[in-house]
Amino acid sequence: MKLLVIGGAGYVGSTSVERFLEAGHEVVVYDNLTSGHAAAVPDGVRLEVGDIADGARLERLLRDGVDAVLHCAARSLVSESMDDPGLYYRTNVGGGVVLLEAMKRAGVPRLVFSSTSAVYGEPRRVPIAEADRTEPINPYGATKLAFEGAMRWFCAAHDFRGISLRYFNVAGATEHNGEDHDPETHLVPLVLRVAAGETTHVQIHGQDYPTPDGTCIRDFIHVRDLANAHLLALEATGEGDPSFEVYNLGSAAGFSVREVVESARRVTGRPIPARPVKRRSGDPPVLVASSRRARRELGWQPHHSTLERMLADAWAWRTAHPNGYADPARAGSEAIDPPKVAASAR
Repeated sequence: MKLLVIGGAGYVGSTSVERFLEAGHEVVVYDNLTSGHAAAVPDGVRLEVGDIADGARLERLLRDGVDAVLHCAARSLVSESMDDPGLYYRTNVGGGVVLLEAMKRAGVPRLVFSSTSAVYGEPRRVPIAEADRTEPINPYGATKLAFEGAMRWFCAAHDFRGISLRYFNVAGATEHNGEDHDPETHLVPLVLRVAAGETTHVQIHGQDYPTPDGTCIRDFIHVRDLANAHLLALEATGEGDPSFEVYNLGSAAGFSVREVVESARRVTGRPIPARPVKRRSGDPPVLVASSRRARRELGWQPHHSTLERMLADAWAWRTAHPNGYADPARAGSEAIDPPKVAASAR
């Protein structure tokens, strides 16, 4: 297949591109580099620097023999979404609809959306199943859910075949690509920053939750396993009648914040001081998604998603790239001046 990856210079997108190349597919990356990195795009892959709001340009790319699209570009900071919901609706919903319309005009009916389990809000039960209620508690989750609704109706009206993959936290790295965000809000890279001596301690928000060690339990999957899920989903859109399907990806068990910190100490051999602070408003005790349906229908298996493997791979990448994608050996490909408008991958 020839695949177009929207947001393919980001953490999730670039790792998925690696997986697609391993499987023998041709890939084109489209990213505005707001939060992605040109250096994350594998050698030999065509990178088009542009915005998801540019429907005419997307259509031209799609008409160039593209068979299917992976969409993993989004604004993805919860706090930012609370401060500026308009930005999130313009990008995550408006930009997504521009993509759908370009696909319709170009005659490309296959789309996989890298969504989020934030669409569920505060769940009534765990692990969360696909049929559970969706009541997002922030604009980030609400805009992801809104775009899923647009996908659903485009599939019904225009003979599209679409799949949305919902997941919570992604960690780990490949030899070539890892997490490099600014600002950084994810637990694993924040913990590893302490291990690297860049910050003095990691904060643990709340120690009195109804969990075995009193700290929140969260779901994590390895970025390699997510990339493979994207591949399986894209392959699944190649057959059957027009449809829209949703699959959760998760560990079905999760790991507590304290477990993550303690495991990181073992993996890195560093002390990693942790400081308890008060709970954050709206933090549920446990957020874990069931992946039973994805395992059964897509054949997905999270082979790499043990906590130790995710931390070890992330630490190895960080050790090899202490300055992230700003390493001098890779800096030449970061010299592109990106547009300022929309979003890149998470």
